[in-house]
Amino acid sequence: MNIIVTESYDASAAFVADMIAALINEKPACKLGLATGGTPVPIYQKLIAKNAAGEVDFSAVRTVNLDEYCGLPGDHDQSYRYFMDTNLFNHVNIDKANTFVANGLGDPAANAAELDAKVAEGGPCDLQLLGIGNNGHIAFNEAGDMLTAESHIETLTESTIRANARFFEKAED
Repeated sequence: MNIIVTESYDASAAFVADMIAALINEKPACKLGLATGGTPVPIYQKLIAKNAAGEVDFSAVRTVNLDEYCGLPGDHDQSYRYFMDTNLFNHVNIDKANTFVANGLGDPAANAAELDAKVAEGGPCDLQLLGIGNNGHIAFNEAGDMLTAESHIETLTESTIRANARFFEKAED
């Protein structure tokens, strides 16, 4: 395994954006697992610039995101569909029909099953971008005694609620 150390967060974002762009250029119909939150935003900004400069073409790329808030429609400014649209998808030449963010409305179990199907569709992601929450959670899978392989509804811990409350009118939201 190679370990890459960069001089700055910006250099790290550039390195990851270059890695993603190289994958897309090598395999135009690749499947990307994407993340939300503050960490990937600089990566997405660099990918947008690369797309605008003609250095990478998203037209055949497929994406899947691993989490969404229950109870939020995709056009809510705190939904992860909205996040992905405003931070990446609206700014590159991706076919939004090839992007998937779980539905936050309707039957949570059916939404989780749909997410599982999308994750499995066409095989594993060629690249999975993940963020780690302040308490070690990944894609809102709270740290605990057991890992759950399937999509599921997760009850957020108080520390995760506190960390994300700043994005909402009130913590209960």
